[in-house]
Amino acid sequence: MAGTDRADVREERRRRIREWVLGGGFVRAAELAEEFDVSLMTIHRDLDFLQSQGWLRKVRGGATGLPSAQFHGSVAERMSTMAQTKQLLARAAATLVRPGQTVLLDDSTTCLHMTRQFQSLTPLTVITNSLPAMAALAKEPGVSLIALGGSYFPAYDAFMGLHTADSVEAFRADVLFMSTTAVTRGRCYHTSPETVQVKRAMMAAATRRVLVADHSKFVRDGLYALAPVTDFDLLVVDDGLPAERVRALRADGLEVRVVARGQAQAAED
Repeated sequence: MAGTDRADVREERRRRIREWVLGGGFVRAAELAEEFDVSLMTIHRDLDFLQSQGWLRKVRGGATGLPSAQFHGSVAERMSTMAQTKQLLARAAATLVRPGQTVLLDDSTTCLHMTRQFQSLTPLTVITNSLPAMAALAKEPGVSLIALGGSYFPAYDAFMGLHTADSVEAFRADVLFMSTTAVTRGRCYHTSPETVQVKRAMMAAATRRVLVADHSKFVRDGLYALAPVTDFDLLVVDDGLPAERVRALRADGLEVRVVARGQAQAAED
């Protein structure tokens, strides 16, 4: 019983640390140790665990919840960032789907918006590692859902890692829709090796590969390289991406579909 109590205390402490860091942006390890009356070593173990799940990023002296090249932000942060633009991109991407196809969706919040468009495109087979996408499609008439398992990463709300990548290899999709953390120097980047592992497997399993990314992704950095952006067949992006960047991408042989933001730009600005 005592062991169970200790586990419960540890879980509650980590939950509170997670909320503290994500709410405040930064917290010092020494402050956490004092707040919870535990050793600094215990706090560092807590921070290591929370970082491994993608909740936060350890920095010198503490931890931060602010997005960076190594930490992409929580699911809630990503859902609220560029939300109107992501919805527009999702609707534009969904026009590429044809009834009867097998569609592969990644765990991005941009592609999650696409699930709302599938009702009018059935019958469809949808393969995904995104838990919210699974929940959205599980009871959708006309959608045959294939859920990719593996290790669950709460901060991504998705299944990631080796077993998920192995699961992808058992399937072949007509089209893949994927987003990315950053596009820089002609390559797509992500914030964890587990993400890259799964997304590379998805790219290999699809006949057509569509990258759906808002313009803000082109001014960010990521830690782990996924693939050259030209490995995709099509980029769907909003008109916030400068025209010269669009021309350069097209000159490199990438098909680019630019979506006008209109009212969404005014709402987000």
